[in-house]
Amino acid sequence: MSFSMEVKRELFGVNVAARHCKIAELSALVAECGKIDVDKSGHLHIKLQTESGYVARKCNTLLKKLCGLPVLVSVRTAKGKQSYAQYLIEIQGDENVKKVAELLKLKVSGKEGMLRADGMVYLHTCCKRAFLRGTFLASGSVSNPQKSYHFEISEPEKGRAEQLVELIRSFEVDAKSIVRKHYHVVYVKEGAQVSELLNIMEAHIALMEFENVRIVKDVRNSVNRQVNCETANLSKTVNAARKQYEDIVLIRDKVGLQKLSEALEEIARLRLEYPEASLIELGEMLNPKLGKSGVNHRLKKISEYAESLRG
Repeated sequence: MSFSMEVKRELFGVNVAARHCKIAELSALVAECGKIDVDKSGHLHIKLQTESGYVARKCNTLLKKLCGLPVLVSVRTAKGKQSYAQYLIEIQGDENVKKVAELLKLKVSGKEGMLRADGMVYLHTCCKRAFLRGTFLASGSVSNPQKSYHFEISEPEKGRAEQLVELIRSFEVDAKSIVRKHYHVVYVKEGAQVSELLNIMEAHIALMEFENVRIVKDVRNSVNRQVNCETANLSKTVNAARKQYEDIVLIRDKVGLQKLSEALEEIARLRLEYPEASLIELGEMLNPKLGKSGVNHRLKKISEYAESLRG
């Protein structure tokens, strides 16, 4: 089972006590999966369609609890590259449709009877959590944290995407929206913010799993950065020491080290004797001892002299 499906399975089991939160969650589910349709006789229907058994059961349960209306549920086998189950839930009758739409604060938005929930359905923070949970259950996905950090919800209409971005940002999570294959995709890519969204939706078990993976990855990346930095510094030190050694050998072979001042000659002979020593170690060998910057200054003088000989 994918990580995204694990999250949805956990969210399916979240049962809130407050009626207004149930209404907010159902409103999101119906808006995502449903459309208002008019039959040949001119009567209204709300038809919900989903490939998720979790979503179908959640919708059916909440509709019965909140509305107490007769609901038609059917399952059919749809064929694509592979056969899959498609769940259909239908609310019939003008009065029943109006009752549901009024309770869930739904209005027709866009073409083909698509629905959008009014912001009045999630005035409280708890209702915002429930609404986001319902929206994710119906149309969302989250990538495996082992691979990447990515949370997204696909919306067929720009207005619904903008509404969702605003809702997520109310939790101080920086959601963004792009267009992909005629869909408006609301997404979050930063690990800490994806983690926060799991917490907001109350997917606490998935949150712990996500955080465990994130901590391990962060520690591994930190160690890798440190090792890379130390390797780069070591390489830089080795290259500098080799250059210093070559400069001193050039001076020795061309004019002799005695041409240098006493202080430069002393450090030059130490570098020849200890080619792998650090600047601090060379300074400790001098009498009197010299700091790193002092040793570096003398070696630069030697390098300048070597360059003048090369010229």
